Amino acid sequence: MKKLLLFILAIILISINANLAQTKGKLVIVGGEQTNDIVKKYVELAGGCDAKIIVIPNAGSEPKYWSEVQVKEFTDLGAQAEYLLFTRQTADDEVNLKKMDWANAVFFLGGDQSDLARDMLGTKLLEKVFGIYNNGGVVGGSSAGAAIMSEVMITGNELINKDSTVSFVTIEKGNVEVKTGFGFLKNAIVDQHFLKRKRHNRTIASLIEHPNLFGIAIDESTGIIVYPDETFEVIGSYQVLVYDPIDGDNIREDKNGNLGISDMRLQILISGDKFDMKTRKVIK
Repeated sequence: MKKLLLFILAIILISINANLAQTKGKLVIVGGEQTNDIVKKYVELAGGCDAKIIVIPNAGSEPKYWSEVQVKEFTDLGAQAEYLLFTRQTADDEVNLKKMDWANAVFFLGGDQSDLARDMLGTKLLEKVFGIYNNGGVVGGSSAGAAIMSEVMITGNELINKDSTVSFVTIEKGNVEVKTGFGFLKNAIVDQHFLKRKRHNRTIASLIEHPNLFGIAIDESTGIIVYPDETFEVIGSYQVLVYDPIDGDNIREDKNGNLGISDMRLQILISGDKFDMKTRKVIK
């Protein structure tokens, strides 16, 4: 009996140590149009010459071409990099899973985030990406690769006011389509190309309809580095806006479906600024 108890205790200790050995990594979330400095920073965080990066292009319309472009950017900076071409049906092929075992970093290219979700949600391949992240690796993405990071994901589609194309012209109930993203960030909604494409209305509308979340709206040529302690730092050329409805009140709707809220907070962050996602405050 004593030997059995010692064996069980040993198993428990091994399990605890294994969990302690897992260290959450970093996210590099780029609003689109990434700069050389942002790419350099991503490679540096991934280990420089020791970086082993997998590029995933499924959001884009020319996956092979843009993968080759991105791989060259990474390898020119001394990293090792490869890309995966797959469909929903082939995502979990052994060759893809083995490549993920080789990698310590992943980068999602831009395009349509819904295509990326379609091909990867619920797959062993996505589990491998989370495995890399949960063991200290770096996961990054630009444009659609940024939007996919949050669990509540803005798709870019409008459900009611469909004639406004790029710039959403209303803040109304039920207009902004959201679906399930990868969920690296569970307490925020990420939007991208933000200032350049005037996407304020869709972010605000999404948050009024999800007031338990805050919004991280990242402009082009700009990104954030999310650290394991749930803080992030702004990098790049322009701004990141943080919309916070969590302490707001009096959420309301008029007869036309227009949404209102009182006391939503807004932070406008520039390069070098840091933000604590637990306290939802700028770090000074």
